[in-house]
Amino acid sequence: MSTIPRILLTACLLLAQTAVQALEYRYPRSSVDMQLRQVSPHVWFVQGTTGVATDNQGFISNTTVIIGDQGITVVDALGSPSLAEQLIAEIRRISDKPIVRVITTHYHADHIYGLQAFKERGARVIAPRGVDDYLDSPQAAERLEERRFSLDPWVNEQTRLVYPDEQIDGRKQIDDGTVKLTLDYLGKAHSDADLTVFVEPDRVFISGDVIFEGRVPFVGDSDSRVWLETLRRMADRKGVKALIPGHGGLARDPQQAIALTRDYLAFLRNQLGAGVEEMMGFDELYSSIDWSRFAALPAFEDANRINAYQVFLALERESLGE
Repeated sequence: MSTIPRILLTACLLLAQTAVQALEYRYPRSSVDMQLRQVSPHVWFVQGTTGVATDNQGFISNTTVIIGDQGITVVDALGSPSLAEQLIAEIRRISDKPIVRVITTHYHADHIYGLQAFKERGARVIAPRGVDDYLDSPQAAERLEERRFSLDPWVNEQTRLVYPDEQIDGRKQIDDGTVKLTLDYLGKAHSDADLTVFVEPDRVFISGDVIFEGRVPFVGDSDSRVWLETLRRMADRKGVKALIPGHGGLARDPQQAIALTRDYLAFLRNQLGAGVEEMMGFDELYSSIDWSRFAALPAFEDANRINAYQVFLALERESLGE
């Protein structure tokens, strides 16, 4: 290495170290293993661990960082202000550009409780239309209160729900010079309101929790029928080089990642639907199903029975025309 490049590299490392040291921490410090991994020239991401919502200090979901000409875009904000500040420190190791916006793929706790750390530093929040229904609901307040207990001190009385600055209900494009983002509104699928982000020219697709990679999805209060239809449409998307899911590892084969979540949901609906038609009780029906196809996947023990029960109830409602 010549003298000039070595000097430039040293200067960049010193600037990054100075930016990290200068970061003002406003919340209890989290201590999880969090490393930004580069996906493409403009895109990095951090990967949460597999587990339930309160594992690993709440770091169970993924967040994407996109560095454009004018600033940085973050997709999803992690599950606490403390985790968000740890992420900001990691971002400052690679860039001193301003964080100008946070795009939330959906409003579930493990993706939004870090929003306030970004908002307080000047970022705009963009979300899919319909998140107000969740934010204004008793369920949102109850979930936050529960997490103040189960994730204390990282979620505490300082933690608040952050309303978006902008909501979209169609397609929105953001041009940041060499980086262009396409946001697509999906409506109700995994959550009450979902969206995806596509990054050009890197051809990186950010799915949020519509896709779980290498693990059993979390169904929750989703509309599994609409979610399944959405995944079938996604399978037609061409030219994607990498997919960053809401949970699980980076997928270099996006079609395979889509297939796993799609096949799991289809299996739930087909197997449980047959039992609903026979008017079987849930316990009997669940025990009669051969789950071996998915039993070895991470999060199966934590999520599968709960998922099955939620889909069972939904199928009962569908059978009654509700």
